[in-house]
Amino acid sequence: MAPSKLRKAIGAVKDNTSIGLAKVGSSASLADLDVAIVKATRHQEYPANERHIREVLNLTCYSRAYIGASIATIAKRLNKTKNWIVAIKTLVLIQRLLTDGDPAFEQEIFFATRRGTRLLNMSDFRDTSQSDSWDYSAFVRTYALYLDEQLEFRTQSRKKSKRGITAYDEEDDDVASPSSARDTPVRDMKNEHVFSRVHHLMQLLERFLACRPTGTAKHNRVVHVALYPLVKESFQIYYDITEILGILIERFMGLEVSDSVKVHEIFCRISKQFDELDEFYGWRAEYLEQKSETEEEDKKSEVVEEDTNMIKALPPPEELPEPEKEEKEEVVEEPTEKDNNTIVQIEADLLNLSEDAVTSKEHGDKLALALFDGGAPVMGPGTTPAWEAFKDMENWETALVQSTSHLSNQNPSLPGGFDMVLLNGMYQQGATTHAMAARFCDHRKC
Repeated sequence: MAPSKLRKAIGAVKDNTSIGLAKVGSSASLADLDVAIVKATRHQEYPANERHIREVLNLTCYSRAYIGASIATIAKRLNKTKNWIVAIKTLVLIQRLLTDGDPAFEQEIFFATRRGTRLLNMSDFRDTSQSDSWDYSAFVRTYALYLDEQLEFRTQSRKKSKRGITAYDEEDDDVASPSSARDTPVRDMKNEHVFSRVHHLMQLLERFLACRPTGTAKHNRVVHVALYPLVKESFQIYYDITEILGILIERFMGLEVSDSVKVHEIFCRISKQFDELDEFYGWRAEYLEQKSETEEEDKKSEVVEEDTNMIKALPPPEELPEPEKEEKEEVVEEPTEKDNNTIVQIEADLLNLSEDAVTSKEHGDKLALALFDGGAPVMGPGTTPAWEAFKDMENWETALVQSTSHLSNQNPSLPGGFDMVLLNGMYQQGATTHAMAARFCDHRKC
């Protein structure tokens, strides 16, 4: 949802007015702090500048008075604003103060909220500037609830840890220091303390899952920057819950019936939350992948556009002297009379018509022998057909043909054992030779 030019102008005027009032209304020592808070939460729709957040962190590390003053300024800004951009940036600043700021911030914010100061109570917040701003207002509400639940979890965990160590110390007649109370491992806690801790973690995880943006807020950069630290903290919540589940499994056989029922309810609830958490991470990873691809395409288009704008008309090239051409032409030699005679001689040899070629009669005899030899039956290796004398002396011609071509072993197609194809080939040899000679004569243009 891109803000209109009028909204941008109005937001800039409000920011400048707030900065001016901070310089005039605040003391000289607190003016820089108020100005840094306003700059870190201004109306412009882009993430807060890290330089301004660092300035607030550095100024509040000097004394407890700066911490109280910063909490009062932040609470005042949240009470007045009806803009979702300012609200989200202010909540991001609160989370940074709780994470990277002085430990006294937790107590100041916790007691300020319990005294009635509207700091993390954003249940009735709504941005009415546009019709589709409900998605952003819903994210502001769930984000504030998550921070409030996280603050309460830290405070209650510290108190219960101290009480648990004190109980153990009374049994052992030892005295524990407050620092050791904070480092109490979960494995050493009693069952009721383990149940209380896992219920707080499940409630915190529930608040985190509710922060998943919807509608147009899913594609806004300010929302994504606010979600980043929440996603990092959810990893630690998941680890802590998994650790407690392992402890409950180890203690399950020694639990009473009522405690066993509690463990069953805990496992059922956590199973559903882990499924929702998996969907949340899947959506986040898918969006990041699409976002990275879109940014790469935008960068490529910007580079192409810059290269196109940088192209200028080049001056005409200078006339260079033409290099000397080497007058080397391929000479195509025409075929001589000797070459023609050689070509004709090769063609004549292919047709068996050269001077030393055999005559037509000899050529016919060779063809006849080839026909007769090709029709001989196939004998075994190292065997030759036996010679048989003519039995019928009157028809010795027929016997000669049959003994040479072994037509007696073939199935005759005509009476007398003659094959018409074989005989036609023998008698048409002269006509074939004459046709070949005539074709060669036409080729020579006789």
